[in-house]
Amino acid sequence: MLISVIIPAYNAERYLPEAIDSVLAQTCPAGEIIVVDDGSSDGTPRLAERYRAGVRWLSQENQGSGAARNRGIEAARGELLAFLDADDLWVRNKLAWQVEALAAEPRLEMVFGMVQQFVSPEIPEENKRKLSCSPEPLAGRAAGTMLARREVFERAGGFDTKLKTGEFIEWYMRVTELGLVSVLLPQIVLQRRLHETNAGILNRGARLDYVRLVKAALDRRAQARTEAGPQTGRD
Repeated sequence: MLISVIIPAYNAERYLPEAIDSVLAQTCPAGEIIVVDDGSSDGTPRLAERYRAGVRWLSQENQGSGAARNRGIEAARGELLAFLDADDLWVRNKLAWQVEALAAEPRLEMVFGMVQQFVSPEIPEENKRKLSCSPEPLAGRAAGTMLARREVFERAGGFDTKLKTGEFIEWYMRVTELGLVSVLLPQIVLQRRLHETNAGILNRGARLDYVRLVKAALDRRAQARTEAGPQTGRD
């Protein structure tokens, strides 16, 4: 099955080449790599020339990572979809392990893996102390650790473009409510780079988004109970 890898990129010229290289180095090659330039004002667009042969480049006005991922999904040709943030890295066997898991269990619709965090080496020592970096692998139910069948998005829809952060959490809540089947592999599949311009750090003021998405999930569940009507027990 064709695998489409979607990389949203905003002002990502420093780290994007390493991210793309980690996809190109996969032992199970991706069928296509799509970089969606989300209105960058740095040298990100110029990187298209370097990767002209192996990467499709799309561009749009700055709308956020959710909109960039959605644009990539619309353009993708693959039956399997994967995502990588422009500052993170995949381990070489990421796709191979996940394709193997999907092949072994046809009921599976999504495969996740573990995350290893690291502080970007160019960060000054005095600033590294400000970045909390767990030495232990973390359970990675996140966009960058996932390989999903296209049908998942056909059922659950795309990412919420109104959220500045937490759009994957909101999407995964919807997926969970639909009862779609996933598994978390024990292997580390993603190396998450910590640096001073991580989206989570820059968008700390947007944490109200998390409150909104939890409320939206609770509202959906309440609506589902209302539509199901009163439940009658048996004596």
